Amino acid sequence: MRKFLILLFVAIICAGCGEVKEVQADVPPPPDPIETKLNSMTLEEKIGQMVMVGVYGTELNDDIIFSLKNFHFGGVIFYDRNLKSVAQAKKFANDIEAAANQKAPLFFAIDEEGGRVARGRDFLKVAPSQEEIGLTGDVEVAKYWAVHNATILKSIGMNLNFAPVADVGSKDTRSFGDDPQLVANFLEAAAQGYESENFLYTLKHFPGIGKSKIDPHKEISSVEDSKEILDAVDIFPFKKIIGSHDNSKFMIMVGHLKYDALDPVNSASLSPAVMTGLLRNELGYSGVVITDDLEMGAIKNNTDLPTLGVQMILAGGDIALVCHNYESQQIVYNSILAAVKRGEISEQRIDESVRRILKMKAHLQ
Repeated sequence: MRKFLILLFVAIICAGCGEVKEVQADVPPPPDPIETKLNSMTLEEKIGQMVMVGVYGTELNDDIIFSLKNFHFGGVIFYDRNLKSVAQAKKFANDIEAAANQKAPLFFAIDEEGGRVARGRDFLKVAPSQEEIGLTGDVEVAKYWAVHNATILKSIGMNLNFAPVADVGSKDTRSFGDDPQLVANFLEAAAQGYESENFLYTLKHFPGIGKSKIDPHKEISSVEDSKEILDAVDIFPFKKIIGSHDNSKFMIMVGHLKYDALDPVNSASLSPAVMTGLLRNELGYSGVVITDDLEMGAIKNNTDLPTLGVQMILAGGDIALVCHNYESQQIVYNSILAAVKRGEISEQRIDESVRRILKMKAHLQ
């Protein structure tokens, strides 16, 4: 009996000796590298990320160094004026990157659509026009040339193509065709091609300039179609890619046309209704929105240059593209900085754009 009681006592003691659970203190999640980088930037550096510029020359020079050091521009667009050979272009881009010495890599962008809109044709194999590609009826052709473009652009130091054109029915060979579903299918193939090469690309010119009767490089024009027609035709290809791809891997370039059904007052590139109401809220695009060149006649002839960058940001855009004039680039930058300092644009609004830009640039690292 005594032995039984001892065994029972031991069993009771052991029953209370279950596995001891180790109590761990809460471990905070690792810091978000994008937020860390954003928080390390000065206001001036943040605003620089929101302006992309063109430069002159084929090698690093004092004007370029001055621009990068004093205005912190976050991207450079190359033209034929900057290109002599593969080796020269690659060195030029590398030298610009080193001189900038920024907290995030620079965008090095170029217009390499194919056909008549292509750079470096003296030493690069240029793709056919998008119209020619569309006429093949084979979407794999679009994918092939997107891979080709990504490959040749990497070889000259570029990391962003301002292509493919998503416009429906453009009259100048730059569109895949005049059927929105066909254009969407060819865009999808091109997007797959660029993404297979981890190369950033751009859909342009939102919400579609295929119906433009006037060259926006020279003067502004209006599209009078209803919202229903715009949705079914012009916006349709953009919507398809936005809904099926990682939005941080491509920009959307907004054009300078007016659309009476969307905003009868402002061009798309300065319109809250287009960039915020339609592109952000209705279509759900979360990536980087860039304007077409702010020095084009369609926009410059109708709006004072100092207000363009400010209006673009207030409308919902992220990057102002200023391609040709150094003074214009500095005016746009300084006007944005002044607007933040006087409270017209909040620093929170600047952070929203820079956060999107840094998320895209994370693909470059």
